[in-house]
Amino acid sequence: MKLNNRRTILVGLAFLSICTFWQMYDSVMTLILTDTFKLNETFAGAIMAADNVLALFLLPFFGALSDKTSTRIGRRMPFIVGGTALAAILMNLIPLLDDRYAANPSTGTLVLFIIVLGLLLVSMGTYRSPAVALMPDVTPKPLRSRANAIINLMGAVGGILYLGLAALMYPVSKTKGVGHVSYRPLFFIVSMIMVAAVAILYMTIREPKLGEENRKLEAAHPEWNLATDDGAGHEVLPAPVKRSLAFLLLSISLWFIGYNGVTTWFTKYVEAVMGEGLGGASTCLLVATAGAIVSYIPIGALAAKIGRKRTIQCGIVLLATCFMLGYLLTTMYTSIQPIMYVVFALVGLAWAAINVNSLPMVVEMCRGSDIGKFTGYYYTFSMAAQVVTPIVAGSLMRAIDYRVLFPYAALFVALSFVTMCFVNHGDARAEAKKGLAAFEDMDS
Repeated sequence: MKLNNRRTILVGLAFLSICTFWQMYDSVMTLILTDTFKLNETFAGAIMAADNVLALFLLPFFGALSDKTSTRIGRRMPFIVGGTALAAILMNLIPLLDDRYAANPSTGTLVLFIIVLGLLLVSMGTYRSPAVALMPDVTPKPLRSRANAIINLMGAVGGILYLGLAALMYPVSKTKGVGHVSYRPLFFIVSMIMVAAVAILYMTIREPKLGEENRKLEAAHPEWNLATDDGAGHEVLPAPVKRSLAFLLLSISLWFIGYNGVTTWFTKYVEAVMGEGLGGASTCLLVATAGAIVSYIPIGALAAKIGRKRTIQCGIVLLATCFMLGYLLTTMYTSIQPIMYVVFALVGLAWAAINVNSLPMVVEMCRGSDIGKFTGYYYTFSMAAQVVTPIVAGSLMRAIDYRVLFPYAALFVALSFVTMCFVNHGDARAEAKKGLAAFEDMDS
């Protein structure tokens, strides 16, 4: 059995579309809310957390709804195509309203901006779960770990596309000292990237046919279901596995609190602490994303040798260390220094070690019939963390000092190391493989 890499890359275009949007949203929206609309950090953080609040309800709802949907183009495709089209229209209204408010501030424009933003977040929420579910729909169970690596790569490519655009279009020479920066060209180009990616997905992937082929294949391999029988014909998870799952989900929340706190507030942080604009911050985040991309395959090989848990713990130690170095460097210097790019490249490596292995660990513990539900658990705990951290980090930065951001992030990442010590299931060790095959840990 061999993974169809071309097909998986095409399926990953939906995730590329999603990640391109969210990378831009996290980077630009804090600037719009604080610089144009003059909201303080607490209110801005609350608005930045709104997408994650909505996601707690929208992701499981639309995931379950897509399970029950049956159309000529499939179960997931209507949500992916429709959600992307609606988001592409709404997101181009955001910079128009931003420019209007900057030219003539009014309560009406602010209210309209919030309404459009809310509709945009809902439209993005309609297709994230269906997009994630499409990969296991068309991929045999033993190959999903390797496929997840490719999906992560596609998401990282989406993030790097945005960061490259932002760095080129908004260098500090064009933004420093400018009263108002218009983001219309950036939003338009990102919307076109999203539409193009999903259009290619729609034209190349025949979801109903591929889904049916995969269901027949899995029906012929009942041994792929690793759940135990309780003696009464019911599939159950032993208590130790449930305990490991609980600590793993807690760990996921903790490291997302730390990491997302930095990604949400970094552009505003470097503006306030170092006087840098969007271009300088985007370059650092671009380096981090590039570091993650080049690390995926080596991280897979490392996980095959020493196990997913140890790989994650190594990533946690490195990430916490990098955040403390970030604090030292951004408080020592008044502009972005080359050494900061090295640190952010290591941030990308550390996040790859954590992110690539955490979802497969969750899915490894589930019953064969519960992959969708356990994927939902992963997103529930990661999204819940992302609801909390923009508000908490923003409030701390306002009440204490902007410089609290990196120590705050390092603390929560370090706490996830402690909780990971109690995770004793979902690991995998296998003979090291080359290339993308290194992600296929099937022997746990």
